Amino acid sequence: MVQQLHIFFFPFLAHGHMLPSLDMAKVFISRGIKATMITTHYHVPMFEKAIERSKELGFDISVRAIKFPSSDSGLPEGIESFDQLKSDDLLPTFILATTKLQEQLEQLLEECRPHCIVADMFFPWATEAAAKFDIPRLVFGGTSTFAMSAMESLRRNRPYDHVSSDSEPFVVPEIPHEIKMTRGEISVFERQRDEQDTDLTRLFNRVRESDVNCYGVVVNSFYELEKDYIEYYTKKLGRKAWHIGPFLLCNKEVEDKVSRGKKLAIDEHDCLQLLDSKKPNSVVYVCFGSMSNFTVAQLHEIAKGLEASGQDFIWVVRNCVDEEDSEKWFPEGFEERIQGKGLIIKGWAPQLLILEHEAVGTFVTHCGWNSTLEGVCSGVPLVTWPLFAEQFLNDKLLVDVLKIGVAVGAKEWSRVAKNIIKGEALANAVERVMVGEEAVKIRERSKALKEAAKKAIEEGGSSYSDFNALIQELSEYHSKRN
Repeated sequence: MVQQLHIFFFPFLAHGHMLPSLDMAKVFISRGIKATMITTHYHVPMFEKAIERSKELGFDISVRAIKFPSSDSGLPEGIESFDQLKSDDLLPTFILATTKLQEQLEQLLEECRPHCIVADMFFPWATEAAAKFDIPRLVFGGTSTFAMSAMESLRRNRPYDHVSSDSEPFVVPEIPHEIKMTRGEISVFERQRDEQDTDLTRLFNRVRESDVNCYGVVVNSFYELEKDYIEYYTKKLGRKAWHIGPFLLCNKEVEDKVSRGKKLAIDEHDCLQLLDSKKPNSVVYVCFGSMSNFTVAQLHEIAKGLEASGQDFIWVVRNCVDEEDSEKWFPEGFEERIQGKGLIIKGWAPQLLILEHEAVGTFVTHCGWNSTLEGVCSGVPLVTWPLFAEQFLNDKLLVDVLKIGVAVGAKEWSRVAKNIIKGEALANAVERVMVGEEAVKIRERSKALKEAAKKAIEEGGSSYSDFNALIQELSEYHSKRN
């Protein structure tokens, strides 16, 4: 048997992909595996603190930096991260620029000869790079098995081609539940994939082929959360996958939870002190992730909705696409009126600590998978407001399958939504998850999933056992070749 496995982790150059990859690496090193994070120089600082802390605890983890191809990327000067993009227009250029990282990755693979590489789904060329050195490549998509299953059905069947408008509903074929969507909730890039022959559509086709041709898929999820779709994905679709999450539960100490992500815009102690003064299940927490963008008009409606809900709240606001002056992000007099009831955090918040506090009664979320899992693992009911990526699919899982969320009614796939959702819709959704019999049932289901998540990663749990199976298989793979 191989004495100690060494695994490369190579996340996409976006904060929402890097956080779970780092957490995943921490899961592996806690079980005696050597881990190396691969990223560009721009992103190294994000990993340094967590890696240093892990080393102090005696774990074998490091980071290796490669150079982003800035000079010939076609991107504006200084753009090295997906999070820096202000619109969808540069998204294809950025993704195509990352293909130029293959040569540097191959140099590292040849130098270090790891036993496996876990590379992001947006790096399909990593399968080819790993194959040159007989190294298994695992894909990490960073989303739910539900979303992967539904996306496969949408790609194969294209049911949105048979509706007359972006708002006409259709049923996603073949999957275990009756899930209704509209064409407006589907990515424009997905809809155009088979209609246009461009560098980007060809790359996306490679992504799809890579998912099938790689050694397997690692998923940040657990069996009890989406068992019907894990069975569907592995048995009906025949995909090789290991469900070994939720990764975020590896962060057990306060310092680990606080150090996830960027520098905080508020002292965590001040934040917790505020929550300590509130009643259990009384606070609405609002955060739309690291990449979402809103206009002033939409921010004003969110403010109106929160005020109309009558609930205490914490609202994280990171940016606004059409107004740099943050004083204009909110209705006149809003910040004065909410004194004592609402806290606005302009920047990064200690999200895990907030969600875990007993005062938090609901989480208004964009349904990114990282945030979704943080809500699930905290046992908090969700108000769902998807924007782009696979968020509309995660929304369906939360609302229609798991029934732990209430939707505000977002129907437009875009990082910057043009159709304004009124504050009244937000206020109504908040009321449904916080007041009345329906709210009690939603909370009960949320709490049950929280307990299931904890059990999944414990010895004998579903994720713990799947992890053991993965390590056993990788060990045997290399033993046969030695």
